[in-house]
Amino acid sequence: MTDSEQLQRFVQQYHDLKEEMGKVIVGQDKVVDSLLLSVFTGGHCLLVGVPGLAKTLMVNTLSQTLGLSFNRIQFTPDLMPSDITGAEILDENRKFQFIKGPLFANIVLADEINRTPPKTQAALLEAMQERSVTVAGKCYPLAAPFFVLATQNPIEQEGTYPLPEAQLDRFMLNIRLDYPSFDEEVDIVKGTTIDSTSQVGTVLSAEDIMAIQRVIRRMPVTDNVCRYAVGLSASTRPDVLSGQSYRSGKASHNGVALASKYLSWGAGPRASQYLVMGAKTHAAMVGKFSPDIEDVKAVAIEVLRHRIVRNYYAEAEGITTEQIVQELIEA
Repeated sequence: MTDSEQLQRFVQQYHDLKEEMGKVIVGQDKVVDSLLLSVFTGGHCLLVGVPGLAKTLMVNTLSQTLGLSFNRIQFTPDLMPSDITGAEILDENRKFQFIKGPLFANIVLADEINRTPPKTQAALLEAMQERSVTVAGKCYPLAAPFFVLATQNPIEQEGTYPLPEAQLDRFMLNIRLDYPSFDEEVDIVKGTTIDSTSQVGTVLSAEDIMAIQRVIRRMPVTDNVCRYAVGLSASTRPDVLSGQSYRSGKASHNGVALASKYLSWGAGPRASQYLVMGAKTHAAMVGKFSPDIEDVKAVAIEVLRHRIVRNYYAEAEGITTEQIVQELIEA
């Protein structure tokens, strides 16, 4: 099967996935799209939303429709690194045996990831970047494909440990969940207060997902799309852009002024990589054979908003990272 035929087939598979998830998840179409985009890109997601918005249910349903193994880790202040990676124990034959932790699954839900100390949060870094775990000097590869989908509560901050920038950068997307509309909430209440359960079918296998990821990586990207993605990332870096146009990137004066005024730190090269990869996947999901600048814009906010750091002026004026990214896109 050629790449173009696989991409055409993928469009139908994508719609089948959304239809199956729609049997359980009411509304949240944009969130479901972003989750599927990260899966087919091969990235990790950070889901930010208040309790009760079906974050856990959404991830669990996603794992069922994709035919992937699923583990949930409830992050707490007393959680140790070995509780998630696994540890070596002495068996009855007086030999050390490695007991795998919950990280050894295709989809790992890191629930309330900011409630555990940095020591335990750091145990995820190798797994998220290298897709492996090192215990007692031995390297253990994780299942393929492997995704970390972490949740975070934006309102209850007492007893939490903010994620360091190095770990935030490992997440491809920062997805914000909003309250459902009135009609959607009525449908949710009707569907969850009766004695019935909806069963979802499996649409894809692990092998199908990895095949789609390979096809998406082979999608051609024009130079102007790459230059736009890199220029957008560079426009968030006030120190790099001050007094120059980032080599030949010709960054706009409005973008430079905005970054210099409101940002103390900008996005790194990983953001540029994810902008291009996210644009490829977004293009494939809507039936294109190559991404354009509009596909980059479609994923820009979720790729960039957790990679830029606001300064005092932005916080004092109540300007959000989403507003800054949107203005940079328009500039």
